This record gives sequence, structure tokens and C-alpha cells, in this order.
Amino acid sequence: MQASHTFKPEEYFIRDEPYYEPVGEEIEVFLAAYKQQLPILLKGPTGCGKTRFMEHMAWRLQKPFITVSCHDDLTASDLVGRFLVSGGETRWVDGPLARAVRHGAICYLDEIVEARKDTTVVIHPLADDRRVLPMEKVGELLEASSDFCLAISYNPGYQSVLKDLKQSTRQRFVALEFDYPKAELEAAILCRETGIDTTLAQRLVKFAHMTRNLTGSGLEEGASTRLLVHAAKLISAGISPVTACHTCIAQALTDDADMLAAVNELSASLF
Repeated sequence: MQASHTFKPEEYFIRDEPYYEPVGEEIEVFLAAYKQQLPILLKGPTGCGKTRFMEHMAWRLQKPFITVSCHDDLTASDLVGRFLVSGGETRWVDGPLARAVRHGAICYLDEIVEARKDTTVVIHPLADDRRVLPMEKVGELLEASSDFCLAISYNPGYQSVLKDLKQSTRQRFVALEFDYPKAELEAAILCRETGIDTTLAQRLVKFAHMTRNLTGSGLEEGASTRLLVHAAKLISAGISPVTACHTCIAQALTDDADMLAAVNELSASLF
């Protein structure tokens, strides 16, 4: 039996600075938590910039960045590692969490509540003073170096009895709350990201706020900053604003015919 720890950290570095506009003291808090070897929890709605923030911090710290998109079928073995048979030999292959611990990377578990609860328990020893990852299948206890950072995220808007973050998990983390930027900043982000003019950006942001006001009254969530960027990119490529809002925003928010009509009416009133 062979163990395979093949990992090329250079492939996980973010070379170019990801554009990110701070909305508070989130950068300072993250840097302080990282220095004190504390894990980070990001909470906020879909498409508000949580992942972009993590990419920016990985670039700022110049650390390898490993992302795991959590889902219902994610197992502990998917994170830690498993035995694989190759060429007639059995090899142990590290999972993304083990690779991050072993090589001092930043590991970001996106939408952690989507993973099974018995899977998330595996991060507990890493998220307290122990900072270790037990690898029972190979009889190894990985100790995290000072370079390693564990970060997780979730969307409180989708909390339920079945998909909530356990107190035993959340109370291990320093929490940063994210939300959509204020209107002026969100418009500036659209201009910077897509090259559209300020007037058009302000109208898109106004449209987004209209949809966000419908949250809980037919829509689960309103238009995210991410969706606005998508719409603005189509507009900059020659698509009409009404069509861009329909395809990038209305259709992404709902399949209900009445709500689609209502959202499309909102965009038509602005463009």
C-alpha cells in the first residue's frame, strides 16, 4: 500500500488580485483571526461577495486556496481522503481538507449546511484549540501549521430545521456577516466589473432593490450582486437591458409565471 500526497501548491495560488470592495472591517477582522489561528465563518445571502472576499484574502496573504462546494452527498472521505486502487496497488489519496492542512493552505467550505451533519463533524478538531485532523483510516493525526486557515460559509436565509448550522459547529468560528452593498457602492462595483456607465448601473441596482423587497412575498431571495453583474455584462455585449434583466435575473429568481411577469414589469418600468 502506498500513500499519495501529490500536491502542487503553485496551482492553488491566486496570481492576480481579485477585485473586492470592503463594506466594513471584514478585511481587518479576517487578518486578525488568521494571525491568531482562528477559523472564519462567513454568513450572508447568495451572490453577495463571500467567495470573492475569500479569494481576495487568499491573494492578500499569498496562500494556496482550496475551495469545496458542499452538497448533500458530501462525505467525510470526500474531505479527508480515501484508498484508491490504481495499477494493481492500493494508494491513499488525500482529500482537499487534508491537502490544505498538510500544506498550510486556506480551505474554504462553501455552503457548509448543504453537507450532511455527520460530515461536518470532521472539521471540529480543526476548528478549536487542537487544530488537528484525525485520519483514522491511515492512523495519522495531521497537525495544522500556523499557515493553515479554515473558513466556511452559509446562507442564513435558507435555514431550516434540517439545514441549520449546529451550535457545536458555529461556536467554534469567528463570524463575519455579509449583505448586499449599499446602493452607491453596488453601482460602483457594477461599473468596475463590467464597464457599464453609472446611470445604467444605478438603474440596475434600483431594480435589484425592487426585487429584494419581494423577498418573502413570492420570491425566496431578490437579485444578488452576482446576477446584476451577469446582466450588466450582457448589456455591455449589446443585449437590451430588458432582455438582460429577464434572462439573467427574472428567470434565475423564479419559475412562477405570475412572479416572472411581476419582475419583468419592474425592469420594464426602469428601462
